[in-house]
Amino acid sequence: MAAEERISEPIGEVETEPDLGQPSPETKDIPLKTRLLDLFLTTLKIGATSFGAPTAHIAMMEREFVRRKKWVSQEHFLDLLAAANLIPGPNASETCYHVGYAHAGYPGLIVAGVGFITPSFITALAVVWIYMTYGNLPQVEGVFYMLNPLVLAIVLETTWRIGKASLAGWKQLLIFALAIGAKLMGINEALILIGGGLVGVLLHHVMVKWENGMPPAQMLLAFLPLPAVTEAAGKLLEQAKATFGEIFIYFFRTGSILFGSSLVLFALIEEDVISRFGWLTSQQLTDAISMGQITPGPVLAATTFIGCMTSGFWGAVAATVGVFLPSFIIVAATAPLVKKMRENHLTSSFLKGINPAVVAMILFVSYNLAQNALVDVVTISAMIGGLAVLLFTEAQPYVLVIAGFVLGILRIIIIT
Repeated sequence: MAAEERISEPIGEVETEPDLGQPSPETKDIPLKTRLLDLFLTTLKIGATSFGAPTAHIAMMEREFVRRKKWVSQEHFLDLLAAANLIPGPNASETCYHVGYAHAGYPGLIVAGVGFITPSFITALAVVWIYMTYGNLPQVEGVFYMLNPLVLAIVLETTWRIGKASLAGWKQLLIFALAIGAKLMGINEALILIGGGLVGVLLHHVMVKWENGMPPAQMLLAFLPLPAVTEAAGKLLEQAKATFGEIFIYFFRTGSILFGSSLVLFALIEEDVISRFGWLTSQQLTDAISMGQITPGPVLAATTFIGCMTSGFWGAVAATVGVFLPSFIIVAATAPLVKKMRENHLTSSFLKGINPAVVAMILFVSYNLAQNALVDVVTISAMIGGLAVLLFTEAQPYVLVIAGFVLGILRIIIIT
């Protein structure tokens, strides 16, 4: 995201910051219906043309919302992005919801979310139909032969980027080590993340004797449901048969404790969907991650793939609605308190504790991805080359996705 480019919007003689939930001075006289239509078309365009990691989506949002549309100032946008990092859910999607709320209130929040998510849902349905129809053919498997190691490179680069920011200082390294140990002991990933947040509060808030007090009640509502939802969903799903309600409950529970990068989703669900419920094979989950990368919009579109593979069209609907709905609810509850949330030390400490646990979970995802993706010298070389491209150039992740498709198709042509 081009956060360095500061934009000053002269409004009379003094630059003012619009109130949360209120349109900017440039658009306040525009009828609500017109604002909502413009918001829907803009977020639909972003959802249909943004590929790769959440950072790529956020960069496109910044260009559209700040520089082109001028719906929010640069400073306001950064406040909204910070708020998205403080609550569970996909950061890019939540930033989109926040801008929708700032531009057109609660109707704008809903319209922005629907606009951003719809293209990925439709595309994922089309891709999973192709996969289910032709996925066992050698020609299609040849594409994934080259695509999977490059997706692994994307995951590793994301882990490196997050790790550099999250593992600074002994406290963060301690939480990281505890998360690794807990995972090796077989503790549930959701409990590991919540535990990391609680340890973060202990180390970063309680131990320094911060005097700011407890956060407002609405902020606590964002976190109170998490342990209860996780435990209740686990009991309901012990004998899961992949009905609409069971898929919805499972992914609602997952979306309720999903912090940071969307890639941690796969760490949260891997054991359940493969071993516990038997919804997918390990290879199919790896392919689902690839699908999330090759479809536009949020990476969580992979849940559409998983739901459809499990229970057809309505399974896709249940998984998609379930995983995104918690973030809608939480943003709706906390949007009026963005600045207070960003400044509150307790909520910041909770997030700071979760970040190292997120890195640990993604590392385990990387290990399991590698088992399926790295099968010979060619795939290992592709992964190393892709990682070097991401680390040492300005290339976006979708470049590797396109390269994986092209190389896979060329390999098929050469072999056949």
